[in-house]
Amino acid sequence: MVDSEHLRKILNGALGFSAEKIEITRLAGDASNRTYHRITWNEPRSARSLVLMVMSAPEGFKASEEAVSGAPSPIAELPFINIQRHLRACKVAVPEILFYDPARGWLLLEDLGDTTLADKIQEKANGNEAGLRNYYHKAIDTLLTIQMEATAAPSDGCLAHHRAFDQALFLWEFDHFIEYGIEARNGTPIPPKQREAIRAHFSDISLRLASLPQVFTHRDYHSRNLMIQSEPAGAAIRVIDFQDALMGPPHYDLASLLRDSYIDLPEQVIDDLIGYYLTRREARSGERVQAEMFREYFDLVSIQRNLKAAGRFVYIDQVKKNPRFLPYVPPTLRKVKRNLEKYRRLAPLQSLLAEYVEELQR
Repeated sequence: MVDSEHLRKILNGALGFSAEKIEITRLAGDASNRTYHRITWNEPRSARSLVLMVMSAPEGFKASEEAVSGAPSPIAELPFINIQRHLRACKVAVPEILFYDPARGWLLLEDLGDTTLADKIQEKANGNEAGLRNYYHKAIDTLLTIQMEATAAPSDGCLAHHRAFDQALFLWEFDHFIEYGIEARNGTPIPPKQREAIRAHFSDISLRLASLPQVFTHRDYHSRNLMIQSEPAGAAIRVIDFQDALMGPPHYDLASLLRDSYIDLPEQVIDDLIGYYLTRREARSGERVQAEMFREYFDLVSIQRNLKAAGRFVYIDQVKKNPRFLPYVPPTLRKVKRNLEKYRRLAPLQSLLAEYVEELQR
């Protein structure tokens, strides 16, 4: 329950609004422990709104449940605030933070509306391929701004530069899939010999991915974390849910976007959008990328990312008691199957997994 009177005092006092009566509407939010509320009120000449993010009690500086690498960060600041400031300085369109109440775990944010990239893509799914590609071009251009501008560490420090995807973290996410995407989903453990064989393949992939050059990585750069706003120059992308950013391969966020669990893009569209990314990246950086090698690593990252997501959806159901994401498990695993079948050297891994994952069977 949000204390409406305390909230009204913040609006009228610290923020200088004139909110005599406010309305509070709970928003759907995501799979995290945070909750979101839209705060609306009328002023003499306009209707106003903000979004209130309410963090769970231990979330501000919680220890990661994952094997995130790096020395303990010297930056004692809320990750959302720290990373928002860095992205904003790098000209990435993120929501403005208007007020932070650390005692209550409240953040008052600019209201970006309700329209996500996922909403727009679903609107365009019925034949308007040019419109679909236009939205993805905007999302890729924004991603390149993040990768080109935010990768350099700022002088005042950014938490994302103190943590990174290494072999341990990639393997932790693979293990998360084994634990929830296979064993919890099936209700039975994998025999130790087969489990170790699967982990050996996952360890090898993790090592290969960890050896790639690293850039600033949003980590959840997908269609539900990209808001669409109408502006005089056309639709604009606004980026949210960036608090878990770290350093990782440039392929990772692109795979999150194009191999999205919530959107099933045709393979030809994915091919064309990867080509767009590489062309724009070369134009902006002056650095030529070997397309065939980039595509192979993109597919490998996609396998890792999609397996992690599938396992996470089962975890959210079984541990957090939220079954809302379970329908996305089968289509996400079918994406994995398509990528495994593209590379002969991955056939042994597919055979091992297919024994326990129906969607990966040939």
